[in-house]
Amino acid sequence: MIDLALLRDQPDLVRRSQAARGNDEATVDAAIEADRSRRVALTAFEDLRAEQNAFGKQVAKAPKDEKAALVAQVKELAERVKQAQQTANEAADAAASALARIENVVIDGVPAGGEKNFVELRRVGEAPAFDFEPRDHLEIGEILGAIDMERGAKVSGARFYFLRGIGARLEIALMNLALDKALQNDFVPMITPTLVRPEIMQGTGFLGEHADEVYHLDKDDDLYLVGTSEVALAGYHKDEIVDLSEGALRYAGWSTCYRREAGSYGKDTRGIIRVHQFNKLEMFVYTNAEDAEAEHLRLVALQEEMLTALGLSYRVIDVAAGDLGSSAARKYDIEAWVPTQGAFRELTSTSNCTTFQARRLDVRHRPEAVDGAPAKTQHVATLNGTLATTRWIVALLETHQQADGSVLVPEVLRPYLGGLAVLEPAQRQAQGSKIQGSK
Repeated sequence: MIDLALLRDQPDLVRRSQAARGNDEATVDAAIEADRSRRVALTAFEDLRAEQNAFGKQVAKAPKDEKAALVAQVKELAERVKQAQQTANEAADAAASALARIENVVIDGVPAGGEKNFVELRRVGEAPAFDFEPRDHLEIGEILGAIDMERGAKVSGARFYFLRGIGARLEIALMNLALDKALQNDFVPMITPTLVRPEIMQGTGFLGEHADEVYHLDKDDDLYLVGTSEVALAGYHKDEIVDLSEGALRYAGWSTCYRREAGSYGKDTRGIIRVHQFNKLEMFVYTNAEDAEAEHLRLVALQEEMLTALGLSYRVIDVAAGDLGSSAARKYDIEAWVPTQGAFRELTSTSNCTTFQARRLDVRHRPEAVDGAPAKTQHVATLNGTLATTRWIVALLETHQQADGSVLVPEVLRPYLGGLAVLEPAQRQAQGSKIQGSK
Protein backbone atom coordinates (compact mmCIF):
# COMPACT_ATOMS: atom_id res chain seq x y z
CA MET A 1 0.00 0.00 0.00
CA ILE A 2 1.11 3.54 -0.57
CA ASP A 3 2.06 5.97 2.18
CA LEU A 4 -1.18 7.40 3.61
CA ALA A 5 0.58 10.69 4.40
CA LEU A 6 1.51 10.96 0.72
CA LEU A 7 -2.07 10.26 -0.33
CA ARG A 8 -3.44 12.89 2.06
CA ASP A 9 -0.81 15.57 1.51
CA GLN A 10 0.04 15.14 -2.19
CA PRO A 11 -3.02 13.66 -3.89
CA ASP A 12 -2.10 15.24 -7.23
CA LEU A 13 1.17 13.29 -7.25
CA VAL A 14 -0.75 10.07 -6.73
CA ARG A 15 -3.26 11.05 -9.44
CA ARG A 16 -0.43 11.65 -11.93
CA SER A 17 1.02 8.26 -11.09
CA GLN A 18 -2.28 6.50 -11.62
CA ALA A 19 -2.76 8.32 -14.93
CA ALA A 20 0.74 7.36 -16.09
CA ARG A 21 -0.14 3.72 -15.39
CA GLY A 22 -3.34 4.04 -17.38
CA ASN A 23 -5.49 3.76 -14.26
CA ASP A 24 -8.57 5.80 -13.38
CA GLU A 25 -7.60 8.90 -11.39
CA ALA A 26 -10.98 8.69 -9.63
CA THR A 27 -9.52 5.82 -7.58
CA VAL A 28 -7.46 8.43 -5.71
CA ASP A 29 -10.49 10.50 -4.68
CA ALA A 30 -12.33 7.32 -3.70
CA ALA A 31 -9.39 6.26 -1.52
CA ILE A 32 -9.14 9.68 0.12
CA GLU A 33 -12.85 9.65 0.96
CA ALA A 34 -12.70 6.05 2.23
CA ASP A 35 -9.72 6.94 4.42
CA ARG A 36 -11.59 9.98 5.79
CA SER A 37 -14.67 7.86 6.53
CA ARG A 38 -12.52 5.26 8.26
CA ARG A 39 -10.95 7.86 10.54
CA VAL A 40 -14.34 9.42 11.37
CA ALA A 41 -15.84 6.01 12.19
CA LEU A 42 -12.82 5.03 14.26
CA THR A 43 -12.95 8.28 16.23
CA ALA A 44 -16.65 7.81 16.90
CA PHE A 45 -16.05 4.27 18.15
CA GLU A 46 -13.14 5.29 20.38
CA ASP A 47 -15.13 8.21 21.85
CA LEU A 48 -18.05 5.92 22.65
CA ARG A 49 -15.77 3.30 24.14
CA ALA A 50 -14.14 5.94 26.35
CA GLU A 51 -17.61 7.07 27.42
CA GLN A 52 -18.52 3.45 28.18
CA ASN A 53 -15.39 2.98 30.30
CA ALA A 54 -16.06 6.19 32.23
CA PHE A 55 -19.70 5.25 32.78
CA GLY A 56 -18.63 1.80 33.96
CA LYS A 57 -16.50 3.38 36.66
CA GLN A 58 -19.41 5.61 37.63
CA VAL A 59 -21.70 2.60 37.96
CA ALA A 60 -19.13 0.74 40.03
CA LYS A 61 -19.02 3.61 42.51
CA ALA A 62 -22.81 4.14 42.65
CA PRO A 63 -24.77 3.07 45.76
CA LYS A 64 -26.53 -0.27 45.48
CA ASP A 65 -29.95 1.31 45.33
CA GLU A 66 -28.93 3.39 42.27
CA LYS A 67 -27.13 0.65 40.29
CA ALA A 68 -30.32 -1.06 39.20
CA ALA A 69 -31.52 2.13 37.57
CA LEU A 70 -28.25 2.46 35.66
CA VAL A 71 -28.41 -1.04 34.13
CA ALA A 72 -30.61 0.07 31.21
CA GLN A 73 -28.17 2.86 30.39
CA VAL A 74 -25.28 0.39 30.53
CA LYS A 75 -27.03 -1.92 28.05
CA GLU A 76 -27.97 0.94 25.73
CA LEU A 77 -24.42 2.29 25.73
CA ALA A 78 -22.96 -1.17 25.16
CA GLU A 79 -25.20 -1.62 22.10
CA ARG A 80 -24.13 1.77 20.73
CA VAL A 81 -20.45 0.80 21.19
CA LYS A 82 -21.05 -2.52 19.43
CA GLN A 83 -22.72 -0.78 16.49
CA ALA A 84 -19.95 1.83 16.31
CA GLN A 85 -17.32 -0.90 16.29
CA GLN A 86 -19.09 -2.68 13.45
CA THR A 87 -19.30 0.60 11.51
CA ALA A 88 -15.60 1.24 12.12
CA ASN A 89 -14.69 -2.28 10.96
CA GLU A 90 -16.78 -1.89 7.81
CA ALA A 91 -15.19 1.49 7.12
CA ALA A 92 -11.73 -0.02 7.62
CA ASP A 93 -12.52 -2.81 5.15
CA ALA A 94 -13.86 -0.29 2.63
CA ALA A 95 -10.74 1.86 3.03
CA ALA A 96 -8.46 -1.17 2.58
CA SER A 97 -10.34 -2.11 -0.58
CA ALA A 98 -10.12 1.44 -1.95
CA LEU A 99 -6.44 1.75 -1.11
CA ALA A 100 -5.72 -1.58 -2.80
CA ARG A 101 -6.74 0.02 -6.10
CA ILE A 102 -3.89 2.53 -5.77
CA GLU A 103 -0.69 1.05 -7.20
CA ASN A 104 2.77 2.13 -6.12
CA VAL A 105 3.57 5.73 -7.00
CA VAL A 106 5.94 5.73 -9.95
CA ILE A 107 9.30 7.47 -9.68
CA ASP A 108 9.83 10.73 -11.59
CA GLY A 109 11.11 10.04 -15.08
CA VAL A 110 9.37 6.69 -15.59
CA PRO A 111 7.78 6.80 -19.06
CA ALA A 112 3.99 6.92 -19.11
CA GLY A 113 1.94 4.45 -21.10
CA GLY A 114 1.86 0.71 -21.66
CA GLU A 115 3.97 -2.12 -23.00
CA LYS A 116 5.05 -0.31 -26.18
CA ASN A 117 5.99 2.96 -24.48
CA PHE A 118 9.26 1.82 -22.85
CA VAL A 119 12.41 3.89 -23.31
CA GLU A 120 15.55 2.18 -24.57
CA LEU A 121 18.49 3.35 -22.47
CA ARG A 122 21.37 1.56 -24.20
CA ARG A 123 22.45 -1.34 -26.38
CA VAL A 124 25.50 -3.42 -25.58
CA GLY A 125 27.34 -5.93 -27.77
CA GLU A 126 27.09 -6.87 -31.42
CA ALA A 127 24.27 -9.08 -32.63
CA PRO A 128 25.75 -12.33 -33.98
CA ALA A 129 26.09 -12.76 -37.75
CA PHE A 130 26.07 -16.22 -39.34
CA ASP A 131 27.25 -17.55 -42.71
CA PHE A 132 24.65 -20.31 -42.41
CA GLU A 133 20.93 -20.49 -41.66
CA PRO A 134 20.78 -20.29 -37.84
CA ARG A 135 18.68 -22.81 -35.95
CA ASP A 136 16.33 -21.83 -33.16
CA HIS A 137 17.07 -22.86 -29.59
CA LEU A 138 14.71 -25.83 -29.59
CA GLU A 139 16.22 -27.36 -32.72
CA ILE A 140 19.69 -26.85 -31.26
CA GLY A 141 18.57 -28.28 -27.93
CA GLU A 142 17.22 -31.38 -29.66
CA ILE A 143 20.43 -31.81 -31.66
CA LEU A 144 22.40 -31.60 -28.42
CA GLY A 145 20.02 -33.95 -26.61
CA ALA A 146 19.52 -31.06 -24.16
CA ILE A 147 15.78 -30.23 -24.40
CA ASP A 148 12.87 -32.64 -24.63
CA MET A 149 9.56 -30.82 -25.06
CA GLU A 150 7.63 -33.83 -26.36
CA ARG A 151 8.11 -35.90 -23.23
CA GLY A 152 7.58 -32.83 -21.05
CA ALA A 153 4.14 -32.44 -22.61
CA LYS A 154 3.47 -36.18 -22.26
CA VAL A 155 4.25 -36.09 -18.55
CA SER A 156 2.86 -32.71 -17.51
CA GLY A 157 1.11 -31.03 -20.45
CA ALA A 158 1.84 -28.08 -22.71
CA ARG A 159 4.63 -25.66 -21.75
CA PHE A 160 6.49 -28.24 -19.70
CA TYR A 161 9.82 -29.77 -20.72
CA PHE A 162 12.77 -31.87 -19.67
CA LEU A 163 16.30 -30.51 -19.62
CA ARG A 164 18.52 -33.55 -20.01
CA GLY A 165 22.21 -34.27 -20.34
CA ILE A 166 24.11 -31.15 -21.26
CA GLY A 167 20.89 -29.10 -21.01
CA ALA A 168 20.58 -29.90 -17.31
CA ARG A 169 24.29 -29.27 -16.79
CA LEU A 170 24.07 -25.96 -18.64
CA GLU A 171 21.27 -24.66 -16.42
CA ILE A 172 23.08 -25.71 -13.24
CA ALA A 173 26.25 -24.06 -14.56
CA LEU A 174 24.37 -20.80 -15.22
CA MET A 175 22.84 -20.82 -11.76
CA ASN A 176 26.18 -21.51 -10.09
CA LEU A 177 27.86 -18.74 -12.08
CA ALA A 178 25.12 -16.38 -10.87
CA LEU A 179 25.45 -17.64 -7.31
CA ASP A 180 29.17 -16.92 -7.32
CA LYS A 181 28.47 -13.43 -8.67
CA ALA A 182 26.00 -12.91 -5.83
CA LEU A 183 28.45 -14.15 -3.19
CA GLN A 184 31.13 -11.81 -4.51
CA ASN A 185 28.71 -8.91 -3.98
CA ASP A 186 27.62 -9.58 -0.40
CA PHE A 187 24.40 -11.49 -1.05
CA VAL A 188 23.38 -14.23 1.38
CA PRO A 189 22.43 -17.37 -0.60
CA MET A 190 18.97 -18.76 0.16
CA ILE A 191 17.01 -21.85 -0.87
CA THR A 192 13.47 -20.56 -0.47
CA PRO A 193 10.02 -22.14 -0.02
CA THR A 194 7.99 -22.34 -3.21
CA LEU A 195 4.66 -22.52 -1.40
CA VAL A 196 3.57 -19.45 0.58
CA ARG A 197 0.56 -18.29 2.58
CA PRO A 198 -2.02 -15.94 1.05
CA GLU A 199 -0.93 -12.96 3.17
CA ILE A 200 2.62 -13.25 1.82
CA MET A 201 1.48 -13.45 -1.79
CA GLN A 202 -0.93 -10.57 -1.19
CA GLY A 203 1.74 -8.53 0.56
CA THR A 204 4.06 -8.63 -2.42
CA GLY A 205 1.31 -7.47 -4.78
CA PHE A 206 0.88 -10.64 -6.83
CA LEU A 207 -2.82 -11.15 -6.08
CA GLY A 208 -4.04 -8.07 -7.90
CA GLU A 209 -4.95 -7.94 -11.56
CA HIS A 210 -2.44 -10.71 -12.35
CA ALA A 211 -3.78 -13.19 -9.80
CA ASP A 212 -4.80 -15.52 -12.63
CA GLU A 213 -1.09 -16.08 -13.30
CA VAL A 214 -0.62 -17.73 -9.91
CA TYR A 215 -1.17 -21.41 -9.10
CA HIS A 216 -3.31 -21.84 -5.99
CA LEU A 217 -3.64 -24.94 -3.81
CA ASP A 218 -7.05 -24.44 -2.25
CA LYS A 219 -9.28 -26.58 -0.02
CA ASP A 220 -7.19 -27.92 2.87
CA ASP A 221 -3.97 -26.06 2.02
CA ASP A 222 -4.74 -22.50 0.88
CA LEU A 223 -1.18 -21.99 -0.32
CA TYR A 224 0.23 -20.38 -3.46
CA LEU A 225 3.03 -21.60 -5.71
CA VAL A 226 5.45 -18.72 -6.24
CA GLY A 227 6.42 -17.37 -9.65
CA THR A 228 9.63 -15.97 -8.19
CA SER A 229 11.56 -16.33 -4.93
CA GLU A 230 10.95 -12.58 -4.51
CA VAL A 231 7.69 -13.57 -2.80
CA ALA A 232 9.26 -15.74 -0.11
CA LEU A 233 12.16 -13.34 0.39
CA ALA A 234 9.80 -10.37 0.79
CA GLY A 235 7.97 -12.33 3.48
CA TYR A 236 11.17 -13.43 5.21
CA HIS A 237 11.22 -10.39 7.51
CA LYS A 238 7.45 -9.87 7.76
CA ASP A 239 6.44 -8.06 10.98
CA GLU A 240 10.07 -7.44 11.92
CA ILE A 241 12.29 -4.45 12.62
CA VAL A 242 15.45 -5.19 10.67
CA ASP A 243 18.91 -3.82 11.36
CA LEU A 244 20.27 -1.69 8.50
CA SER A 245 22.96 -0.03 10.59
CA GLU A 246 25.69 -1.83 8.62
CA GLY A 247 24.03 -1.43 5.25
CA ALA A 248 21.41 -3.13 3.13
CA LEU A 249 20.32 -6.73 3.63
CA ARG A 250 20.93 -8.61 0.38
CA TYR A 251 19.66 -12.11 -0.38
CA ALA A 252 19.99 -14.37 -3.43
CA GLY A 253 17.12 -16.84 -3.59
CA TRP A 254 17.45 -20.01 -5.67
CA SER A 255 14.09 -21.62 -6.38
CA THR A 256 11.86 -23.35 -8.86
CA CYS A 257 9.17 -20.96 -10.10
CA TYR A 258 5.67 -21.61 -11.41
CA ARG A 259 3.48 -19.46 -13.66
CA ARG A 260 0.15 -20.29 -15.25
CA GLU A 261 0.86 -18.03 -18.25
CA ALA A 262 -2.82 -17.13 -18.34
CA GLY A 263 -3.72 -15.06 -21.38
CA SER A 264 -0.64 -16.18 -23.33
CA TYR A 265 -2.44 -18.75 -25.48
CA GLY A 266 -0.63 -19.06 -28.80
CA LYS A 267 2.37 -16.97 -27.66
CA ASP A 268 5.87 -18.48 -27.61
CA THR A 269 4.52 -22.01 -27.70
CA ARG A 270 7.74 -23.35 -29.24
CA GLY A 271 10.61 -24.10 -26.90
CA ILE A 272 11.33 -22.84 -23.40
CA ILE A 273 10.73 -19.10 -23.70
CA ARG A 274 7.30 -19.09 -22.01
CA VAL A 275 6.81 -22.11 -19.76
CA HIS A 276 4.96 -23.06 -16.58
CA GLN A 277 8.01 -24.12 -14.55
CA PHE A 278 11.59 -22.86 -14.49
CA ASN A 279 14.49 -22.17 -12.16
CA LYS A 280 15.74 -18.76 -11.16
CA LEU A 281 18.27 -17.05 -8.94
CA GLU A 282 16.67 -13.85 -7.68
CA MET A 283 18.38 -10.96 -5.93
CA PHE A 284 16.33 -9.34 -3.17
CA VAL A 285 17.34 -6.31 -1.14
CA TYR A 286 16.03 -4.55 1.97
CA THR A 287 17.42 -1.04 2.31
CA ASN A 288 16.39 2.40 3.50
CA ALA A 289 14.23 4.48 1.21
CA GLU A 290 16.95 7.06 0.55
CA ASP A 291 19.35 4.48 -0.92
CA ALA A 292 16.83 2.53 -2.98
CA GLU A 293 17.44 4.19 -6.36
CA ALA A 294 21.22 3.76 -6.08
CA GLU A 295 20.71 0.12 -5.09
CA HIS A 296 18.47 -0.33 -8.11
CA LEU A 297 21.25 0.76 -10.46
CA ARG A 298 23.63 -1.58 -8.65
CA LEU A 299 21.37 -4.55 -9.40
CA VAL A 300 21.18 -3.57 -13.07
CA ALA A 301 24.97 -3.39 -13.22
CA LEU A 302 25.30 -6.92 -11.82
CA GLN A 303 22.86 -8.22 -14.42
CA GLU A 304 24.78 -6.50 -17.20
CA GLU A 305 28.06 -7.97 -15.98
CA MET A 306 26.53 -11.43 -16.23
CA LEU A 307 25.16 -10.98 -19.75
CA THR A 308 28.36 -9.34 -21.02
CA ALA A 309 30.47 -12.18 -19.62
CA LEU A 310 28.21 -14.66 -21.44
CA GLY A 311 28.81 -12.87 -24.75
CA LEU A 312 25.17 -11.87 -25.29
CA SER A 313 24.01 -8.80 -27.16
CA TYR A 314 21.38 -6.93 -25.16
CA ARG A 315 19.55 -3.70 -24.50
CA VAL A 316 18.40 -2.07 -21.26
CA ILE A 317 14.93 -0.53 -21.19
CA ASP A 318 13.13 1.72 -18.74
CA VAL A 319 9.73 0.02 -18.51
CA ALA A 320 6.66 2.22 -18.96
CA ALA A 321 4.39 2.83 -15.98
CA GLY A 322 1.48 0.78 -17.30
CA ASP A 323 3.68 -2.32 -17.59
CA LEU A 324 5.32 -2.14 -14.16
CA GLY A 325 3.03 -4.29 -12.06
CA SER A 326 1.34 -2.88 -8.98
CA SER A 327 4.34 -3.02 -6.61
CA ALA A 328 7.13 -1.51 -8.71
CA ALA A 329 7.81 2.21 -8.76
CA ARG A 330 10.40 1.68 -11.51
CA LYS A 331 11.56 -1.36 -13.43
CA TYR A 332 14.47 -1.92 -15.78
CA ASP A 333 14.33 -4.89 -18.14
CA ILE A 334 17.32 -6.30 -19.97
CA GLU A 335 16.48 -7.98 -23.24
CA ALA A 336 18.93 -10.19 -25.14
CA TRP A 337 19.03 -10.56 -28.91
CA VAL A 338 17.50 -13.83 -30.12
CA PRO A 339 18.80 -14.35 -33.68
CA THR A 340 16.04 -16.55 -35.12
CA GLN A 341 13.37 -14.17 -33.88
CA GLY A 342 15.23 -11.08 -35.05
CA ALA A 343 14.19 -9.42 -31.82
CA PHE A 344 15.22 -8.64 -28.26
CA ARG A 345 13.56 -10.82 -25.64
CA GLU A 346 13.46 -10.22 -21.89
CA LEU A 347 16.05 -12.14 -19.87
CA THR A 348 16.07 -10.11 -16.68
CA SER A 349 14.05 -7.49 -14.87
CA THR A 350 14.83 -5.54 -11.73
CA SER A 351 12.30 -3.51 -9.77
CA ASN A 352 12.43 -0.82 -7.12
CA CYS A 353 9.30 -1.35 -5.03
CA THR A 354 10.15 1.53 -2.66
CA THR A 355 8.20 1.01 0.59
CA PHE A 356 5.08 -0.46 -1.06
CA GLN A 357 5.66 -4.12 -0.18
CA ALA A 358 7.18 -3.32 3.22
CA ARG A 359 4.04 -1.41 4.27
CA ARG A 360 1.89 -4.41 3.43
CA LEU A 361 4.23 -6.84 5.18
CA ASP A 362 5.19 -4.40 7.97
CA VAL A 363 8.96 -4.60 7.57
CA ARG A 364 10.64 -1.64 9.24
CA HIS A 365 14.03 -0.40 10.36
CA ARG A 366 15.10 2.09 12.99
CA PRO A 367 17.24 4.97 11.71
CA GLU A 368 20.16 6.26 13.75
CA ALA A 369 19.31 8.16 16.92
CA VAL A 370 19.04 11.92 16.61
CA ASP A 371 20.54 13.94 19.49
CA GLY A 372 20.55 10.81 21.60
CA ALA A 373 16.82 10.23 21.21
CA PRO A 374 15.74 6.96 19.54
CA ALA A 375 14.35 7.56 16.06
CA LYS A 376 10.90 6.40 15.05
CA THR A 377 10.86 3.22 12.95
CA GLN A 378 10.39 3.57 9.20
CA HIS A 379 9.35 1.12 6.52
CA VAL A 380 12.21 -0.24 4.45
CA ALA A 381 12.43 -0.18 0.66
CA THR A 382 12.53 -3.51 -1.18
CA LEU A 383 14.13 -4.31 -4.54
CA ASN A 384 14.39 -7.43 -6.65
CA GLY A 385 16.18 -8.56 -9.78
CA THR A 386 16.92 -11.71 -11.77
CA LEU A 387 20.53 -12.88 -11.89
CA ALA A 388 19.99 -16.09 -13.88
CA THR A 389 17.05 -18.12 -15.11
CA THR A 390 16.19 -20.98 -17.46
CA ARG A 391 15.24 -18.65 -20.32
CA TRP A 392 18.86 -17.55 -20.66
CA ILE A 393 19.56 -20.90 -22.34
CA VAL A 394 17.53 -19.65 -25.33
CA ALA A 395 19.88 -16.75 -26.04
CA LEU A 396 23.02 -18.74 -25.21
CA LEU A 397 22.28 -21.58 -27.64
CA GLU A 398 21.21 -19.32 -30.48
CA THR A 399 24.00 -16.78 -30.06
CA HIS A 400 26.88 -19.25 -29.82
CA GLN A 401 25.69 -21.90 -32.28
CA GLN A 402 27.92 -23.29 -35.04
CA ALA A 403 27.01 -24.57 -38.49
CA ASP A 404 27.44 -28.23 -37.49
CA GLY A 405 24.93 -27.96 -34.64
CA SER A 406 27.52 -27.57 -31.91
CA VAL A 407 27.57 -24.62 -29.52
CA LEU A 408 30.58 -22.73 -28.20
CA VAL A 409 30.62 -22.42 -24.42
CA PRO A 410 31.36 -18.90 -23.15
CA GLU A 411 34.69 -18.99 -21.35
CA VAL A 412 33.16 -17.82 -18.07
CA LEU A 413 30.91 -20.92 -17.99
CA ARG A 414 33.58 -23.51 -18.77
CA PRO A 415 34.80 -24.02 -15.19
CA TYR A 416 31.21 -24.93 -14.24
CA LEU A 417 31.08 -27.54 -17.03
CA GLY A 418 34.28 -29.36 -16.21
CA GLY A 419 36.27 -27.28 -18.70
CA LEU A 420 33.97 -28.12 -21.63
CA ALA A 421 34.54 -25.65 -24.48
CA VAL A 422 32.05 -26.96 -27.05
CA LEU A 423 28.63 -28.57 -26.66
CA GLU A 424 28.61 -31.36 -29.24
CA PRO A 425 25.57 -32.86 -31.01
CA ALA A 426 24.21 -35.89 -29.20
CA GLN A 427 24.92 -38.21 -32.16
CA ARG A 428 28.56 -37.15 -32.16
CA GLN A 429 28.72 -37.61 -28.38
CA ALA A 430 27.39 -41.17 -28.80
CA GLN A 431 29.91 -41.95 -31.53
CA GLY A 432 32.70 -40.59 -29.36
CA SER A 433 31.60 -42.81 -26.48
CA LYS A 434 31.62 -45.90 -28.75
CA ILE A 435 35.10 -45.13 -30.04
CA GLN A 436 36.31 -44.51 -26.49
CA GLY A 437 34.73 -47.77 -25.33
CA SER A 438 36.38 -49.80 -28.11
CA LYS A 439 39.88 -48.81 -27.07
